[in-house]
Amino acid sequence: MRVFVALDIPDTVRNALADFTGRLQKICPTARWTRLEGIHVTLKFIGHIPDEQLPQIRGALATVHGFEPVQIQFAGLGFFPNARRPRVFWSGMEAGPVLGELAGAVEAKLAPLGVPPEAREFHAHLTLARFDSTEGLERLRSEVDKAGRIEFGSTTVGEFQLYRSVLKSTGAEYTRLETFRFSGEPTS
Repeated sequence: MRVFVALDIPDTVRNALADFTGRLQKICPTARWTRLEGIHVTLKFIGHIPDEQLPQIRGALATVHGFEPVQIQFAGLGFFPNARRPRVFWSGMEAGPVLGELAGAVEAKLAPLGVPPEAREFHAHLTLARFDSTEGLERLRSEVDKAGRIEFGSTTVGEFQLYRSVLKSTGAEYTRLETFRFSGEPTS
C-alpha cells in the first residue's frame, strides 16, 4: 500500500487554480498537469508500506498534536528547482513556520517506524505540473511573469489526513484513510 500525510484544500482554492491553469495548459500542453480534484498539501510522503504496518502509522500520527489551527494563504507561482530548467511548476502558500513544524513533527513520529526522513527541507506548495520536455516552457514562463503574484484564496486548517494512493494509467487515485486534529482531540 502506498500512503502519504497531507492537508486538504478547499474547493474555492481548487476552482481558482483550475481557472488559472486551464489557460496555461493550452500554452504548455506537453507538461503533465495535475488533476486538481486530488490536489493537496503533502506533509510527508511515506511511500509503500506493508498492510500490517498501517495500524502503527495511524497510531504514530495520532500522537502528533499540540498545534493551533493555521491560516493559509494560497498565492504565488514558481518552479523547482528553478525557472530555467524546471521539473515542477507550483503554487505557493503563506502560513508562517507552523506547517514546517507540523511536517517535522509528523516525520519525527514516523522515524521510529523506519520511515526515512526527507532529504530536502519542507517547502509547502501545490504541484500544478511536471515537465519531461521543454516544449512550451518559454511561453509558460512568460505568462507566469505577466501574471505577477496571483492569490488563489485562503483557509484555516486544524487537521491533517492520512491518504492511500493508487497509481493508475489515468493518474493517482486517493482515498482518505483517517483524519487527525492538530489539537489531538478525536475526529467525529
